Amino acid sequence: MQSLTLPLLVILGLTITGYFLAKTRALQVAGGDIRKLVSLPKQHALNTVLATAIPPLAAIVLFSLYRRLAEAEGSWLFTLVVIALAVTGFALSLIGIKTETRARTFAERWIMGLLIFASTIAILTTVGIVFSMLFETFNFFEQYDWRNFFFSTNWSPNFRGNSDLGILPLLWGTLYISFIALTFAVPIGLFAAIYLSEYASSRMRSVAKPAIEILAGIPTIVYGLFALVTVGPFLRDYFASPLGLGQSASSVMTAGLVMGIMLIPFVSSLSDDIINAVPQAMRDGSFGLGATKSETIRQVVIPAALPGIVGAILLAASRAIGETMIVVLGAGAAARLSLNPFEAMTTVTVKIVSQLTGDTDFASPETLVAFALGLTLFVITLGLNVFALFIVRKYREQYE
Repeated sequence: MQSLTLPLLVILGLTITGYFLAKTRALQVAGGDIRKLVSLPKQHALNTVLATAIPPLAAIVLFSLYRRLAEAEGSWLFTLVVIALAVTGFALSLIGIKTETRARTFAERWIMGLLIFASTIAILTTVGIVFSMLFETFNFFEQYDWRNFFFSTNWSPNFRGNSDLGILPLLWGTLYISFIALTFAVPIGLFAAIYLSEYASSRMRSVAKPAIEILAGIPTIVYGLFALVTVGPFLRDYFASPLGLGQSASSVMTAGLVMGIMLIPFVSSLSDDIINAVPQAMRDGSFGLGATKSETIRQVVIPAALPGIVGAILLAASRAIGETMIVVLGAGAAARLSLNPFEAMTTVTVKIVSQLTGDTDFASPETLVAFALGLTLFVITLGLNVFALFIVRKYREQYE
């Protein structure tokens, strides 16, 4: 099977060769006097590099979007087209080198085209993700009643048939764990951000902020092991068992607390940056009116930074809703509706993984339900964004 190695090597070779040839040809056209050129030789070289590399690389990306890459690699026609685009751009850019050629303008147009192409790819990727979930979700609802999916309180998949695939227990577990995590992370993260931005010395800030942000770099599987080995048994032995609320180390509280620890840097770091962006003049004006430091923070700084703080909380909420490993190891896999935070529960993301794991029939409703679950999470996250936008706009109308 022909690979992409040959066209990529050709593109690389032509770009390197074109860079030096373009500079040399620009000097030859100018008769050795660089002042006769409208554009500098390095600008002609940049234009040649971009004209040689961008079209074939764009063709590779587009071809991989519409066909599987393995099939694309096996096509000699695809290889010839990519090489032809590279050679054509290489030749035309060299032929077009003249004293009056505005190579800088051409290079800027190539760069703008590259940026537009990158933006388009990002948008098309998002659209592709949404439509892929939509199509498979429609296939699922053709085989399974949507009323049972959205309103049933029983989750009991059976790949031999007659499954109960109600989302309510999974949705409840997701929201319950996320609520506990945000209840723990938002106050701590916000108070930490206020301390670092308003009270801490520069020396303390230089030590404390990186120490908090280290939490964001810890893999989630490590958090999951921490929940399984340390937090879960601690909550069971000192809270759940003495209070008669359960005997399991895997619980909503375990996953929520550990997830809250993971979310602290998301809230604190973003909130700290937003609070620091509040103009100092607003603080000085508050002090001039006789307000104390805490009153200034509460009545001036926090309201001014509220849009950014809402965004930080939204980011943390989205992160909590999509978390998997901490829930698997900390909360268990039981799909149930319960208010007891010391019982094992599960989330939508955990069941998406479990339904797509193993040798299963992809056309069965027990597998296709994963796409319905994913689309539901997408809608929930979109709703959170819309709600946050509403809050921000309402606040801006009030204070601006």
